[in-house]
Amino acid sequence: QRQVMEVIRSLIFLLSFQLLHVAKGSMVRLNENGYEDLVVAINPHVPEDPNIILNTMNMIKNASNYLFEMTKRRFFFKSVKIIIPKTWKKNTTYSRLKTESYDKADVIIADHYMKHVDDPYTLQYRECKEKGQYIHLTPNFLLNDNLTTVYGERGRVFVHEWAHLRWGVFDEYSNEVPFYVSRKSKKASVEATSCPAGATGKPIFIEYSGDKYESRPCKHDGQLYEKGCVFIPDIGQNISCSVMWMQNIPSIEFCDRNTHNSEAPNMQNKMCNSKSTWEVIMESDDFRNSAVVNASAPPSETTFTLLQTQDRVVVLVLDVSGSMAESDRIGHLHSAAGNFLLCTIEIGSWAGIVTFDSDASVKAPLQQITNDTARQNLVLRLPTVPRGKTNICAGIRTGLKLIADKMTTTYGSEIVLLTDGEDRRMAACLNLVKQSGAKIHTIALGPDAAKELEEFSKLTGGLMLSATDGATPSKLARTFGVITSGSGDISEQSLQLENRELIVQCSGWMNATVPVDRTVGNDTFFSISWSQSQPFFFLRDPKGKEYGSSDFTINNSNRKTARLHIIGTAEVGDWQFCIKNVHTATQGISVTVTSRAASSDVPPVRTAVHMSRANTAFNPVVVYAEVSQGFLPVLGATVIATVEMDGAAAVTLELLDNGAGADTIKDDGIYSRYFTSLQGTGRYSVKVHAHGRNTTTRLGSRQNRALYLPGYRQNGKISINAPRPKFADKEIQAKLGSFSRISTSSLVVNTREDSAPVYPPCKITDLHARIENNTIVLSWTAPGGDFDNGKADYYIIKSSENLLDLRNHFDRAASVNCSNLMPKEAGSEESFKIKTDNFVIEIDTIIYFAIRAVDHTKLISEVSNIAQVTWFIPKASVPLNYDGNNDSTKSASTVTVSIAALCVAVVCTMVISTLYVLQKQKGRLDIETMQ
Repeated sequence: QRQVMEVIRSLIFLLSFQLLHVAKGSMVRLNENGYEDLVVAINPHVPEDPNIILNTMNMIKNASNYLFEMTKRRFFFKSVKIIIPKTWKKNTTYSRLKTESYDKADVIIADHYMKHVDDPYTLQYRECKEKGQYIHLTPNFLLNDNLTTVYGERGRVFVHEWAHLRWGVFDEYSNEVPFYVSRKSKKASVEATSCPAGATGKPIFIEYSGDKYESRPCKHDGQLYEKGCVFIPDIGQNISCSVMWMQNIPSIEFCDRNTHNSEAPNMQNKMCNSKSTWEVIMESDDFRNSAVVNASAPPSETTFTLLQTQDRVVVLVLDVSGSMAESDRIGHLHSAAGNFLLCTIEIGSWAGIVTFDSDASVKAPLQQITNDTARQNLVLRLPTVPRGKTNICAGIRTGLKLIADKMTTTYGSEIVLLTDGEDRRMAACLNLVKQSGAKIHTIALGPDAAKELEEFSKLTGGLMLSATDGATPSKLARTFGVITSGSGDISEQSLQLENRELIVQCSGWMNATVPVDRTVGNDTFFSISWSQSQPFFFLRDPKGKEYGSSDFTINNSNRKTARLHIIGTAEVGDWQFCIKNVHTATQGISVTVTSRAASSDVPPVRTAVHMSRANTAFNPVVVYAEVSQGFLPVLGATVIATVEMDGAAAVTLELLDNGAGADTIKDDGIYSRYFTSLQGTGRYSVKVHAHGRNTTTRLGSRQNRALYLPGYRQNGKISINAPRPKFADKEIQAKLGSFSRISTSSLVVNTREDSAPVYPPCKITDLHARIENNTIVLSWTAPGGDFDNGKADYYIIKSSENLLDLRNHFDRAASVNCSNLMPKEAGSEESFKIKTDNFVIEIDTIIYFAIRAVDHTKLISEVSNIAQVTWFIPKASVPLNYDGNNDSTKSASTVTVSIAALCVAVVCTMVISTLYVLQKQKGRLDIETMQ
């Protein structure tokens, strides 16, 4: 019987952890073709307005009908939950939250940090077919009916964003490359970047002056079109258009294999290897688990439940069994949990403490944190003595009872469950946890914590965290530090500015400079911990004021941690910690700094991190870190990730926002890197340190947004919309001073591999082409030998006159001699020149290039994106298909251009240049190259 139980436990483990933890976990499920439990959350800083709720309901109801039609009678929205913030008035029709929360919502309604920006967008930074993080809509988008002119009907916009979020498809327009040169006809022709190809309209240049504008035909001026030229579509198209291109057009659908424009230089082609959006949707789990509905409309109308956020209720359920004596875990727990109670949990929250060994007991009943005294009283109740065995269910049951006795319900509450041991009876309380409506955050401490522990978090949507043993409490402290409120009020949340541990020799110094930027400074704590005996230390603020050890507080229950609480708002600038180890031997010393927003009106810079396994060949682990201020990405930061696993050396990675390797989109504030140093099955924890200087950081804008329509043509008349808001450089400079942020996350890996896996170079996604002095120049970001780490061994470059042939039959294409090209380290800029002096120029011909990288074990990367060069003569100032007879902005005349024009564009980020010069030979193009 015992062997049977072991097998069952192993099966549970394998089933539970094949899917790996990501930071954002949607609760949406598909049930009989209908999406249930879609969560919409309103930010607490949004002023109360019942029309926001009403218009959200109408939007999703309409979207349900559109979705059903566009997916060929397959999907619709069945049930939706809307989270009302605590800042809005209470209403008897509002239910209490269970495990839903703002930070896990599928749709967020909140203002941008920048005013007058209302672009609906989806935070989406993973591979094609991977789900996004959330949809962001502004209150003004929902309330201002005038915005339907530029974005289209709200229900259509929601379907556009839902496709990003749920199915991992991408936009089929391009603001950067609105036009490209097509080869679908016999001669090269200029087309708008659209799906399908052949959309009718007119390219025009619009000059705005206040509320007035002037428009004129676009000039060629040596380029494809002059910068700023936009495409004005006909509202009445002869063909159905893709909702991922232009959701404003009345007749829309998802492009399929037959209608897809594989030439268009858009993100869908780049990220999904030129597959149509409908093909990607057909490969989804949703599609496989559904069937066509035999009805002309959704089987049921969308239902809505209104929920309201309550005060935060948290109970610490802490393991004090005998194994907690190892590696001074009980001391580290006291210090880290003390930091949580003093520095992290928000004012106004309720907190209690339960400990468990063979049984469980209440150490501190639930009490509301209204002042520092309440925090100190809770710290005094933290455990200090380990003993007994491990009974996790006893701790959970006692914690839930503690909440229910005080609050009359466990709905919406949280338990922080920490353990370092195993308990074979854990399954006995899984159903209780599932029914409780409470969220369980789990912390696995050390290498022997129960393998099934994270099942509690998976059932309830809680955080799955782990911490390795260390010389000081710093690793456990930063783990507790990310368990902040999920209410969406970031001005209340504690932020970690520093978390650093060093092993310091006898009489050695540890110096730490911690910048406090202008977005933080309230409720700032400086903490120092040591493993043996108290070091000599002092802290100096930016104005030179010094704080000695006598200014710090040391708790009598834990004499290895000292804390300093800065009253008021901390000075902006660099704070310097100077620490000397006066112990007779080497010891560990760590510094931890936390703070909160300086003002509720200015969102603080934040860093969020998670690890996940990419749904691609080799299933590599990717580390992602988002650096943002409000909803705007922070660019130019330096982001360092440190990945740890018990029993293995720490691995350090610099995460990049360069649009190459693991990074999907350049300059979106998401810094990414493949983690290729897996050491087998186990828990991996990652610490991310993001920092920047005021000379390097700036704010960016979000990608994956609904198209802002500049204007449209109907019955020959062009109507121009108000311009999309733009901001000068001075408005998007991140005036932060120096900043520093720490975050952490964990990942459970279950692998059958006994040795470290071997990876190929990553796909090159930013291949470009341009002309310089009769030379074609190819450029790209170097991949690594293992995805985006190390360096490749050599490159294979191919060319073809047929895009699809090059993409689908790379090996058959003509080779470019690049034997003298030695790959650089991953992330470096590569450049390769192809001489064209000896070749015949042909008019209206396009040549395509692609590249693959090979490592020293002969593993080969996927085929890159396709770059193209073109030699052609534009025939007219506006070579697109349109009827200009009744055009209100009709050009005075048509001018034939008699010189070759240099055209630069991107096809699947294709860059089109002016020159095509290649000589055809039998079986192979032998191209002379130069370095």
